[in-house]
Amino acid sequence: MQSVITSKFQTTIPKKVRESLKLTINDTLEWKTQRGKIVVTPVQKRFLSYKNAIKTGAGKIEEDIILSRDRRIEKFL
Repeated sequence: MQSVITSKFQTTIPKKVRESLKLTINDTLEWKTQRGKIVVTPVQKRFLSYKNAIKTGAGKIEEDIILSRDRRIEKFL
């Protein structure tokens, strides 16, 4: 499979590759060079990084939501 590099140095991931790797919009790719070749690897989705971010059981849900949002915002700053 081949794709073209545009004037803005962008390229399209072929449909067969996207489907086989189950890539979706906003997924992240890691780019490396190895021995003169480009290696592109999907970055694992970080779903489990939010584990325990929100407490379960009795508590103040509003505070937990605010805390979770603040932590998520910090990630992008």
